[in-house]
Order: sequence, then structure tokens, then C-alpha cells
Amino acid sequence: MNWSVRVTWARRSKAMSSTIEGKAMADIRMTRYPAKVLGREAKAVGEITDEIRELAAAMIDMMLEQKGVGLAGPQVGVDLRIFVFSHDTTRESAKVYINPEIEIGGGLEANHEGCLSLPGVEAKIKRYKKCTITATGLDGNRFTEEAEGMQIRGFQHEVDHLNGMLIKDRMGQAQRIGARKILRQLQEDYENE
Repeated sequence: MNWSVRVTWARRSKAMSSTIEGKAMADIRMTRYPAKVLGREAKAVGEITDEIRELAAAMIDMMLEQKGVGLAGPQVGVDLRIFVFSHDTTRESAKVYINPEIEIGGGLEANHEGCLSLPGVEAKIKRYKKCTITATGLDGNRFTEEAEGMQIRGFQHEVDHLNGMLIKDRMGQAQRIGARKILRQLQEDYENE
């Protein structure tokens, strides 16, 4: 399958874009709310190419630089079903998940979450207590993991990104009201970029 990925820096009127194919990933940057790519379901990754490997490496670098534990393709403006995760925020534990499928269960539990694409927003989000993920690695092989500890919540959070959902979409009404000022500021910052 031959395809080209476009990275679009979401701007309201003018969009700057560059092609990932054959290009270093040094130009990717964090995509923040309300960029449209964050609200769309991401597309499946076709074949695992050098460009996908470069993208994954750049995403790991950005995740660690931002002190995050997970980062999904839409969060760097890439409309693809890929995320990276490091349970302890180290490069050694960082892993790539391509075209993930998730099975959840075990009842719901609320806990605090933040999001790199919604800086300053933190909310108590209900997530399932059990999670199994099946994905493709950079070697092209499918693998399955039963999540443990913070991975359970993190995997659900990152798959939400791939499905066009943010933590603001999972907040209760009182939490949305509490976050209104920050969300409005993020909207204004986005419009003024």
C-alpha cells in the first residue's frame, strides 16, 4: 500500500502542512484543543514504513519531553491510529501501539486525569478497571497485552484520542463548568495562532 501522510498544524484560516513521507519528524508539535484532528476518528495505519517508524520515534521524544506517559497520533496532528506509551516516563519502557483494539470490563472507577492536548484541564474520569489491548508493533507483528496499574487508564485514554474523544467529553456537567474558563482560553489561543 502506497500512501502519504500529511501533518497539518491546525490553524483556523490558514493551514501550514508538510509531508511526513521521507522527511525527518523534527517538525511535529503538540496539537491542542480545539484542533479539528482531535475530534475525528483516526485512520488505520497501512503498512509499517520508515516514515511510520520515524513518526513513532518523534512521538516518543515529544511524549518524554512533555513528561507524559502516552501520546496519540492526533495529538501531534497526524490522523492515524498510532500511540506511544511509557508507564514510567522513561525511554526504556516506551512502546508503540499501531491500530489498537481494546477490550474493557471489570466495572468503572473514577480517578484524576490530565491531557497534553488540554493543558491545565484535570478531571475525575470514570474508566474501566480491566483492559486488554491488541495492537501491531513496529516489527509488523500483532501482540496482546493485559494492562496493569496505570496502563489500564492510559490505554483507554489514548484509544479515546484515536476515536476523536478528549477527557472534556467524558467530564460531568459540574466538571465542564469548572473547566469552562481554561477551555475558553485554549479556544482563544488557538484562534490567535
